[in-house]
Amino acid sequence: SGLSQEAGSVEQLSLHCAEGSLEWLYPTGALRLRLAPRLPPTTASAKGRSPRHVTACVKPAGTFRGAQLYLEREGVLELLLPEAPRPRVRCFSWLPREKVALFLQATPHRDISRRIAAFRYELRGDWLARPALPATSLIGEGACRPCNDTEILMAICTSDFVIRGSIRSVSNDVELQESIIGVSAARIHRQKFPLFQVGGRPAGSIRTPLRCGVKPGPGTFLFTGWLHFGEAWLSCAPRYRDFQRIYEGARRTRQNPCEFPVD
Repeated sequence: SGLSQEAGSVEQLSLHCAEGSLEWLYPTGALRLRLAPRLPPTTASAKGRSPRHVTACVKPAGTFRGAQLYLEREGVLELLLPEAPRPRVRCFSWLPREKVALFLQATPHRDISRRIAAFRYELRGDWLARPALPATSLIGEGACRPCNDTEILMAICTSDFVIRGSIRSVSNDVELQESIIGVSAARIHRQKFPLFQVGGRPAGSIRTPLRCGVKPGPGTFLFTGWLHFGEAWLSCAPRYRDFQRIYEGARRTRQNPCEFPVD
């Protein structure tokens, strides 16, 4: 709470959890949030290597008021969230040796009693399969590029969800710069969270940046991706027949990173 801070003071905090939320009541002065996640081991680090980079995403609450959020990288500030922002997700990455922090600066108001600056955050190490981060990310280059064979093979092993199915609809949210893909699931290979309800004809939705220009079309796909703030985001989505060819070729040469049921 800003009521416990002196005007103009900067309180230092550290964010160690892989995900969480922060709520700053009656903002006064500033908060400096050092990003120091205790990341679980990944396939890359399991081989004795540190993650190549760390990625963070922040999503403001609909009632975010009374402050602005900046990314502080090597002493340089970059605005992430203005006061009263749209509820868009912002993502950025940094190398493990870089010094980064979030700087939450209170904006001057005569009446701070109704001001609450709140947001959720996620911190992750290497995404071993390239993620399609939300369109407002600071690092979105290549998010719309089709996955190569290596990325597809890693996606089936590491993604939060792997769903075989078809596209039943595509709708666009221009304000959030997102496309929402309605998916009918023929088989749920894996889902860490109940994104696709089992029973009857399983269906759900997956998001991708609007600029990727997703169109509805026939055929069966293998949808893989990650969960961002309770929403499914697409990583790789090869046609299922192409995936079968890629996986069988890798298995013959013993290059498949994990076992996967193919029929």
